[in-house]
Amino acid sequence: MLFNAFVLAFRAISRNIMRSFLTTLGIVIGIASVIILVTIGNGATQSVTGSIEKLGSNMLTLMPGQRARGPGQGNTASLFTSEDVRVLKHELSNIKAVAPQAARSVTAVYGANNHVTQLYGTDNDYFIAKDWGIEKGRAFTPAELQSGKASCIVGTTIEKELFGAQDSLGASIRLGKLSCQIIGVLASKGASGFGQDQDDIVLVPIRTFQRRISGSIDISSILISSNDGVDSTTVIEQVSTIMRERRHIGEGEEDDFSVFDLKEIINTVSQTTRILTLLLGAVAAISLLVGGIGIMNIMLVSVTERTREIGIRLAIGALEREVLMQFLVESIVLSMLGGVIGIILGLLGAWAGTVAFEIPFVMEANVILLAFGFSTMVGIVFGYFPARKAAQLDPIDALRHE
Repeated sequence: MLFNAFVLAFRAISRNIMRSFLTTLGIVIGIASVIILVTIGNGATQSVTGSIEKLGSNMLTLMPGQRARGPGQGNTASLFTSEDVRVLKHELSNIKAVAPQAARSVTAVYGANNHVTQLYGTDNDYFIAKDWGIEKGRAFTPAELQSGKASCIVGTTIEKELFGAQDSLGASIRLGKLSCQIIGVLASKGASGFGQDQDDIVLVPIRTFQRRISGSIDISSILISSNDGVDSTTVIEQVSTIMRERRHIGEGEEDDFSVFDLKEIINTVSQTTRILTLLLGAVAAISLLVGGIGIMNIMLVSVTERTREIGIRLAIGALEREVLMQFLVESIVLSMLGGVIGIILGLLGAWAGTVAFEIPFVMEANVILLAFGFSTMVGIVFGYFPARKAAQLDPIDALRHE
């Protein structure tokens, strides 16, 4: 009986191809929209979190002052010193690196070329904390770090802007009033999750920065990288204990420093983009309901058009449940056809969108199954009323229908 119902459904649909296609268009658009938006949203989430992860490996950032302050409340907390960095390196456990960081915007000049960039004073732990390799040349030697020699390591953007296709190793560039020799070029990292060009950077030894650039021993922030598998909460507690003691903060007094966890930022961004993706998917799913109403409408029209046919079937012995099954299956087939076409168009649209936005193509099979299952459910729910109406027709009245 079920097989015959499917055969009759396909015959009825094939008799009105254009009408059947227009009937399923709402389902097609709804499913395609859901798949496109969810896939692009997932790709954007993976792209952003991947970019943020490029900022460092298991990295914590120690900053002076509180992370949230009220209007008009400036940050009066004192900056850090090299002694703070030394103590943290010595007393913290389960860490890979503790790197000082002091920054200033400068103009890098080589010959007739110049470029405004960000200059950082740091040490070799910076490369570990940031998970950043050196493509050409070398890192700072202990002697360069100890003496504060005018050596620098540049990002690929600096090399491109100042040297073009020339080799920059061994060349001297001017950073403000400081002339330094390039000893290395960082591997390219591209843009961060916040759109900043990470390769637009120059690194010098922290002592060089303090003596020749800032003229003070202040360190604006400290990067701390923990070992893999170590709970960052434990490291944050250790850092807080050490810094409270060093900054003479009494019991009950508020910290005058903050520790930012990169994993927290990644989780926050991921949750935000997922929520936005779900909201967009839910909005797109509304068109599935519109498509279901379209199916119900056309099935009611079909029942009216085929009233005499239904009367003949009932008169020659067809049961009500058989008529109900025929029209219900026809409704389900319409919605399933719309579902299949919508999935194909959705995958093609999602692929085109990820290529256009240059983000990963992240397909979730459960989204496709859910969309297809929902389209089938739409066919059942919105097809039941017209099918029930057809099954309850009186054979005599149906035969009299013109």
